[in-house]
Amino acid sequence: MRDIRPKRRTAALGSAGLLVAATLIAGAVAAPTASASADQARHGQDREAWGVKVAAARAAQAGIDWQDCPADSGLEKPIQCGWVTVPLDYAKPFGKQIKLAVDRIGNTGTKQERQGALVYNPGGPGGSGLFFPRRVTTKAPVWAKVAKAYDFVGFDPRGVGKSAPISCVDPQEFVKAPKLDPVPDSEADKLAQRKLAREYAEGCYERSGAMLPHMTTPNTARDLDVIRAALGEKQLNFLGVSYGTYLGAVYGTLFPGHVRRMVVDSVVNPSREKIWYQANLDQDVAFEMRWKDWQDWVAKNDATFHLGDTRAEVQDKWLQLRATAKKNPIGGVVGPAELISFFQSAPYYDSAWVPVATVFSKYVAGDTQALVDAAAPDLSDTAGNASAENGNAVYTAVECADAKWPTSWRKWDRDNTRLHRDHPFMTWANAWMNLPCATWPVKQNTPLNVKTGKGLPPVLIVQSERDAATPYAGAVELHERFKGSRLITEKGAGSHGVTGLVNSCINDRVDAYLLSGKLDTKDVTCAPHATPKP
Repeated sequence: MRDIRPKRRTAALGSAGLLVAATLIAGAVAAPTASASADQARHGQDREAWGVKVAAARAAQAGIDWQDCPADSGLEKPIQCGWVTVPLDYAKPFGKQIKLAVDRIGNTGTKQERQGALVYNPGGPGGSGLFFPRRVTTKAPVWAKVAKAYDFVGFDPRGVGKSAPISCVDPQEFVKAPKLDPVPDSEADKLAQRKLAREYAEGCYERSGAMLPHMTTPNTARDLDVIRAALGEKQLNFLGVSYGTYLGAVYGTLFPGHVRRMVVDSVVNPSREKIWYQANLDQDVAFEMRWKDWQDWVAKNDATFHLGDTRAEVQDKWLQLRATAKKNPIGGVVGPAELISFFQSAPYYDSAWVPVATVFSKYVAGDTQALVDAAAPDLSDTAGNASAENGNAVYTAVECADAKWPTSWRKWDRDNTRLHRDHPFMTWANAWMNLPCATWPVKQNTPLNVKTGKGLPPVLIVQSERDAATPYAGAVELHERFKGSRLITEKGAGSHGVTGLVNSCINDRVDAYLLSGKLDTKDVTCAPHATPKP
């Protein structure tokens, strides 16, 4: 569930925590020997669970050598950067190791006010959390109270950014435009997309084959527990958004006694039946709903945007734009696929409502350059293109490895053809984004059964009612699975990622939970945050 979505054919989920027995890590535990590994296996213990204990004990002893961040990182002082070493394969904790990039900024309050580290994941799979400490340096007001009590800690998950990054295709090829129209007109169009998906899967294996079997959410959750140990924390404080909520759900299932406080915001449905094929189909329905919400808002503000004063008129302008781009890509580079990559940010985030409508309005008024500037790839942005390609690679690798996907093209075709009839905005784009999983070249796993374990404290769940990327039913499902959790619903709202928005009904409760562990005695419904103004 990427809330920071790579610009490729278009994304799907977000495009979206594990806690081990703290007592095992708290002291300087000597790492077991290789012969102990065989002994553990003979006694039928889970080798990966044992591997986490080995890695966490090592990390607790080593700590993190914090240094100033590199000058080109965009992470200004007093943010510090470091590395945490983890096994590539937790079943072989003495085998190949990889390094995970982490950063932090200390709490802004006193030593007495400090409550430890708050570790963040922004979603994806494939998003980097390294910019989380900048919420302190940029003085984001929503987080001012929490920053007094917590060090803000970010990290690049395995495969992402600086943490043993994976790749599936040359980045410059990845961003080239225009791409094929996601909506097929014929069987030949579908065959072309199927060929691209198969080639993409093959490219992942050719470029990153050694990493692919280990690119799973449970392994990232295990990494999270090793990071906890390296930070010197007996228990984890965690904030996960979008896919980060699934990471948190898996962490809480694997390491329930290692959780101190956990906030999950915009929730991936953790049901085994949803991860990940059905979750993406559910998204298509939710995106159509939120797309219409945005169109209604544009129509109400016709005096500003001049795109029509009814949803039907705005939709007609969209279809005209799409048809024009299909016939002759705008500026030679913006076709229907690029349009969806750009316009999908409106149903994703309320903060995009005004910018997207403004670009659309300028185009209709005759300014095509504004649309090209907004929607076309920048081939000169080498670093940005590499980051986008990497994010997409991780997204694909994790979702393909986390669960078993349908291999029958007939099923994909039938399901997406049916959905497209009433939910055309994202359905086919989402299908092609995920189709590499149908021919994925490494083992696909059975998703973890997310549930409450011994020692799991109450978890705070925050969700907008009309979220497109992570439909509301996911929050309800996790609420039922995590006993004692509390659900805050932002009624009538639909932005993805709620905790960073200004809504005192939500902000005050997140603060109270993180600062004192306080939760309401029952679930809470909040009025929506302010609607964007043109």
